[in-house]
Amino acid sequence: QVQLVESGGGLVQAGGSLRLSCVASGRTFSWYVMGWFRQAPGKEREFLAAISRSGSNSYYAESVKGRFTISRDNVKNTVTLQMNSLKPEDAAVYYCAARHSMVVGRNAYEYDYWGQGTQVTVSS
Repeated sequence: QVQLVESGGGLVQAGGSLRLSCVASGRTFSWYVMGWFRQAPGKEREFLAAISRSGSNSYYAESVKGRFTISRDNVKNTVTLQMNSLKPEDAAVYYCAARHSMVVGRNAYEYDYWGQGTQVTVSS
């Protein structure tokens, strides 16, 4: 079992930045591919970014490529999502997720554990 706790959400103006963090506990963090997703009201959960177990490879959705950066610290059991140039359409609940696999996934159903989410609101 892995427990994930996100933090760092909040209200930001369009064009601003936020840094989300997710702390994992319960199992060996480096066994897990980590991902970030978001879900806006009335929409499906959307893949944003994922990072390999070692942190050497990262993957992004086209909608956030060049604006968001995922990183991880396998000593601190933390994965972060740096979000720059935020837009009103980025407003959503943001979730981190863990996948017990060597293969990075882009689909929500591929992930085994989820955090409770953190709200991001972007004002125009």
